[in-house]
Amino acid sequence: MAERLTIDHVGHFGDGVALAGGGSVYVPYALGGETVEVAPVPGHPDRRRLLRVEQASPERVTPFCPHFGICGGCAIQHWETERYRAWKRDLVVGMLAQAKLACEVHPLIDAHGRGRRRITLHARRGTHEVLKVGFSAANSHDIIPVDRCPILDPGLAGALDAAWAIAEPLIPTGKPLDIQITATDSGLDVDVRGSGPLSARTIATLSRVAEAHHLARLTRHGELVLMRVPPTITVGTAQVILPPGSFLQPTVAGEETLAKLVSGHCQRARNIADLFCGVGPFALRLAATSRISAFDGDAGAVAALQKAATSTPGLKPVKVETRDLFRRPLMPQELRDYDTAVFDPPRQGAQAQATQLAASKIPTVIAVSCNVTTFVRDARILIDGGYEIKGVTPVDQFRHTPHVELVARFVR
Repeated sequence: MAERLTIDHVGHFGDGVALAGGGSVYVPYALGGETVEVAPVPGHPDRRRLLRVEQASPERVTPFCPHFGICGGCAIQHWETERYRAWKRDLVVGMLAQAKLACEVHPLIDAHGRGRRRITLHARRGTHEVLKVGFSAANSHDIIPVDRCPILDPGLAGALDAAWAIAEPLIPTGKPLDIQITATDSGLDVDVRGSGPLSARTIATLSRVAEAHHLARLTRHGELVLMRVPPTITVGTAQVILPPGSFLQPTVAGEETLAKLVSGHCQRARNIADLFCGVGPFALRLAATSRISAFDGDAGAVAALQKAATSTPGLKPVKVETRDLFRRPLMPQELRDYDTAVFDPPRQGAQAQATQLAASKIPTVIAVSCNVTTFVRDARILIDGGYEIKGVTPVDQFRHTPHVELVARFVR
């Protein structure tokens, strides 16, 4: 049964929030001040499905993608840009205030750039043997077939067609397949997950697909199937050959923006510990002027970083170590020779490592985070250990979503 609600504000996840019955009701794709007609969502008493906007906000704009509202990739395309940007910065301001962390929050930096350089597409052959390749629907495992996506980097041109061609020979009826595609300097890098063992005939078919769609490399669960050319990206002055399925910042502009902010905080550093270093987006740039020790639990990423550092002239020494910083964080005695530490953990944050940093005597700590909640927790650990937070810069490389990244500096 339909009901009418008035939206009070936009919440942390990008949904419109109505205050009704003494609680909050969440309506995706609605804006503050709007009157909307909604329907119940079975199994979710605090959520509603938007049926119609009866009275629209003056801040509402027309979404630019025909799949918006069906595909689950974007939460916000319907909000005027400046109000959206203010809301995203306010997410950081509000979380810091709630945690009683007093510091300056700088203006939001837009880092969408040319768009996303990495996507994961899903494929499934359903009823009547019909193949679907696309993105997951909002709040659902249904696959929304897509033939284009306007938020992608031009380097992913042809990625959707390639995914359809790869899925065709691999996927049996009913079995799901994930196809991760990354734009590199030398072509598309593809890792497939969910397929069974590949026969010689299937590999031959995939080889023809790779040629037709200019793939650099194709792997299955990280294991090499074929490689036409090594998939490389440029990081500072270095060329990095990507390990299969390795983590990258989602946009080139995002990586460059975060690296510029980190480098700005490290201008006087001589000996830097780069924690959760990945393939070296910070280390390979910071090594232009500082000695680097880089640590990460991903052995493939660490090896790629070492190879890139060794083969790039003009860099100061880069020492690498494969180390699980969640289970074996660097201890204070291991940190004593560094004047700066940079840490950029996954979404779960770096509680164990932050605890050891707080017990160390490192003068400067630079925190990079993609999760405000875990950043606040780790920041509190550092502050309780004697550090002072000197400012936070929010970065928006996940445009059209509620996700925000940030860079902060802590000093003793």
